Parts: sequence; C-alpha cells; structure tokens
Amino acid sequence: MKFGPVQTGDALGAVLAHSVPLGKGRLRKGHVLAAQDIAALQAAGYARITVARYDAGDLNEDDAAAELAAALAGAGVRLSQAATGRVNIFATGPGVASIDVAAINACNSVNPMITVATVPPMQRVGPDVMIATIKIISYAVPKEDVARACAAAQSALRVLPPRFKTASLIETRIETQGTDKGRRALAGRLDRLGVSLTPPVIVPHAQDPLAAALQEAAGDVIFIQTASATSDSFDVGPAALRQAGGVVTQFGMPVDPGNLLFLGQLDQKPVIGLPGCARSPALNGADWVLERVICGIDLTPADFALMGVGGLLKEIPTRPKPRADI
Repeated sequence: MKFGPVQTGDALGAVLAHSVPLGKGRLRKGHVLAAQDIAALQAAGYARITVARYDAGDLNEDDAAAELAAALAGAGVRLSQAATGRVNIFATGPGVASIDVAAINACNSVNPMITVATVPPMQRVGPDVMIATIKIISYAVPKEDVARACAAAQSALRVLPPRFKTASLIETRIETQGTDKGRRALAGRLDRLGVSLTPPVIVPHAQDPLAAALQEAAGDVIFIQTASATSDSFDVGPAALRQAGGVVTQFGMPVDPGNLLFLGQLDQKPVIGLPGCARSPALNGADWVLERVICGIDLTPADFALMGVGGLLKEIPTRPKPRADI
C-alpha cells in the first residue's frame, strides 16, 4: 500500500486518509474517492489531499479483518460485521473464554498492522460479552500476511459452556446458629453460569457427618463450606471426602484471597472445598476454580501452579488482616 499526499486531481479511486470538511457535510476517512468527490474537493479549495492506494497484492482493511475473525472463531462465539478495519467477537452464551495464547501471539507477530486483542484466558463471560477484537490498523495489508495470520489462528477463540446444571452446598457448623451469607454468595456465582443449588445441607463440623452428607449429595457438583478454615490436607473437609470414597486432587492454590481451597472428586462428581473468603461475593480463587470446573475443565496441579502469576487479587478494605500490615 502507498500512503501520502497527492494532487487532488490524481486521487481518483484512492482511499481518503483523513476526514475532510466540505461546504456541506464532509468526506470521511476510508472513503474511496469517485469523480464527484474529486470535483467537490477541488471546489472546496483542496489542491492536495492525503490518500492511500492499494498495491496489487493488498487486501482492504474490512476484508482482512473479516477473514482473520472467521479463522479465529471457534465454538460459542459470534462475529460483528467488519467496519473501519475492525471485527469484534462476542460470546453467544455463558461460559469461560478459551484462548490459544500461542496462536494469538503468532497472529500478532505476522505484521504490526494486523492486531488481535482478547480478554484474559479463562475469563468468565456471558451472552454478548466481547472476548476479542480484530483491528487492521492500515487501510490495506498484503494478502499473503493475512493468509499467514489466518493459518496461525485456526479456532483459537472459543467459549466453553457450562457442563453441569445443579450443585449441592454442604455447610458445617460449630454453633447452632449461622448465616446464609456463604450460600447466597455461591448462588450468585452459580446463577451467572445457569447452575441451580439443591436444598441446604448443614451438618456438625466433624468428619463423620460430613462424609455421610457427601455420599447423599444430589447435585452434579458438590461444594463444601466448613465452619473453620481448612488448614491441612487431612483436615475435616478433605478427610471427610476421602472417607466418603472420594479423592483429593489438589489442596491449596497460589491465589490470594483463596489459598485454602481444595479440589477432588466423588463418584465422578467434582467436589470443591471453598475457602472462607468465598462467603464474600468479591473475586477470589474459588471463582477461578468454580468457573473452570463447571465448564468441564479438568484442573491438574500444573494448572493450579500457573495461577500464581496474576493470582494476587485486589485487596479489600474490610479484610480483617490487610496483607500490608503483616
């Protein structure tokens, strides 16, 4: 593509680089100049204007953006119409954004005029939430560069939908009285993913009654909220899961708040032991685990290890022991 100022009379068929006011109205940037446009510009006193001209091997900005967006789009997304070199990609329903980071990096390495920006990987999304935008910065780019970006991009953007419909929350209590704060916070998290809670289950804070409740839980996913923080892999919550016949696959995570979470399985059902901070609706490590598990992702210890970078979440003023004072 060639870009720069030319004599107005020589600009027929070129792309106007900048918006130009006329006596009545204006010609907007990106407009392909026709004969009547040239006449109007000359009548308005423009002897020279800045334009872009395509080379033989160029693809215009809208076509380039549309081709790349189509290559990037996987399941669970929809595309906007291309305009001014941009296409936006939206989720069609709730879930988490699955992003092939290496593929996006490869796209962005082909030509600096070809750009893809996305939300962070595994971010929870809802219907019509934008997960990516493709922007062609120049008015045209070489077709061969678009082809290279498309080859790297194949289905790099998807939304993984929820795989479960119901969940059970088992709470342990040390005292007779308690609040439903934790249940309300969990219900809000699950509602965003279209998951409903089964009736409340409250048991004493002891291994035997918790194990029995786990065996009877009706939900597709089981949550445990213990009255006292789970401070060891053999504390009441994890021990009760093993006693019920399940397994603990992860204890602890490098996300703060949210360190004291555990994950396991019982009869093919995911079991999540919630940290105390999950009683608050504020973002914490439990959100990351809950969202991914419900969307069918089998989390491994390696997955948890990768959560540390970016895992220091926002401090909240109401937290009893601000980390800055420790």
